[in-house]
Amino acid sequence: MMQLILGGARSGKSRLAEQIAKDSGLAVTYIATAQAFDAEMQERIHYHQAQRPKHWTVIEEPLYLANCLIELDQPNQVILVDCLTLWMSNLLMHENPELQMHQCQKLLDILPILESDVILVSNETGLGVIPMGEISRKFVDESGRLHQQLGQIADKVIFCVAGFPMILKGEK
Repeated sequence: MMQLILGGARSGKSRLAEQIAKDSGLAVTYIATAQAFDAEMQERIHYHQAQRPKHWTVIEEPLYLANCLIELDQPNQVILVDCLTLWMSNLLMHENPELQMHQCQKLLDILPILESDVILVSNETGLGVIPMGEISRKFVDESGRLHQQLGQIADKVIFCVAGFPMILKGEK
């Protein structure tokens, strides 16, 4: 089963994803995409680390998410990816401009064939004002395209607002 959990910043999406993973009763592998380039991001990462159960396997993968998923894939486990927003930022800021397109397509290609249950967490970026900068607009556009494509192949899509999940697709 593949689930996509979207929401704004501090909407409760990560907490919900972690609870779903815990409630599954399966082994959990957590793929973190963040990179700690400054003190504020280090604090965010430490906060998330403190929230996770210590027995979960944690893998840090900022760029090659599809390869990581393929390596980890096996039945009877949950792979939680948090978050696609930071992953997209990492790809867009990479020196190879084609990396983003290639990695997104690879992710879309492999997700339907994985045996693991997969939970993907991402920020919904299309609800605010149109950004003024070119890279910011590209980020919103590419994130939106990816979310639409993931939503089509996901078994369940959830949108979080103020800590409340709204099911957009899949079982209630």
